[in-house]
Amino acid sequence: MHLRRTVRNRIVWAVALAVVLFVAPRPAHAVSKEIIELQTQVQQLLDMVQRLQTTLDTRFGGMQNLVQQTSDQTAQMNAAINTLQQKLNAQNEASGGKIDTVSGQVQSLNDSVDELKSRIAKLDKTVQELQTQMQNNAQQPPASGQMPGVAPALPAASSAPAPTKKSSAKSAPEKNASPLKAAPVMTPDGGQAPPVKETYQAGVRDYNAARYALATGEFQDVVHYYPMDDLAGSAQYYLGEIAYQKQSYQDAISAYNAVLEGFSGNKMAPAAQLHKGLALLALNKHDAGVRELRTLIQRYPQAPEATRARTKLNALGVNASGKPSAAR
Repeated sequence: MHLRRTVRNRIVWAVALAVVLFVAPRPAHAVSKEIIELQTQVQQLLDMVQRLQTTLDTRFGGMQNLVQQTSDQTAQMNAAINTLQQKLNAQNEASGGKIDTVSGQVQSLNDSVDELKSRIAKLDKTVQELQTQMQNNAQQPPASGQMPGVAPALPAASSAPAPTKKSSAKSAPEKNASPLKAAPVMTPDGGQAPPVKETYQAGVRDYNAARYALATGEFQDVVHYYPMDDLAGSAQYYLGEIAYQKQSYQDAISAYNAVLEGFSGNKMAPAAQLHKGLALLALNKHDAGVRELRTLIQRYPQAPEATRARTKLNALGVNASGKPSAAR
């Protein structure tokens, strides 16, 4: 528009100048031939101005058409880009949901495998204890007055004592009752071991109150007298926590290993693996600590301990896969 306005102004000035020259008074001695030539030149100038005006109008119209086409193409391109962006966002959201689902399934599978390993370990330990008990019973010396290798005579039916209420109750256990758990645990001196649940709860209270000596004894009783109970795994974890608080990191690692190896399905297992990694780092075992934290993230990706492990790895300058980060 500015170019067109400038050209028009110049054309107007040229025409005005030609008119002024044309109508200007001539001397009396001016020749008519010169006037005719001047008129011819003015006419030619007007024709040239007219052609220039037409050319400018044509080119300006072509430019307007080209600008309009470019604008339409730009609008179509923007619409196509918006559509593609929406599709990409939808695909990313769908992929993120699938990844979360797969991660949850993997974690559930790991938990199930850990629980199965824990049960197998408990069953194997129970079988070993039963075998040891049977061997001890077989190696017991015969009663006084009995020849070795001769089985004792069975008492007559008439002399058999009548079953008491306690023995009759044992002979008919309730449905789904577990004889191993129902049987009281005896101490070496013939007394009865303290109840597992009350002992464990007392240990937790003493631990929270920073009475570590009392808590250690109570947790050790749980582990000693009830090694197959689920609370034994939790007690092992707290023994590791007490050692960690005392900065006895090697003892803490041993206790955490007892949880991870013997009670991998315990709810304290993620925390035990996290604190084991931190204890290794505190002992300046950088590679082992990083490896433990990465294993925690792989086994329990949705656990809160996995988030803490990622934060610690980022602070160390490595990511979950162990590759050096940009900050390092």
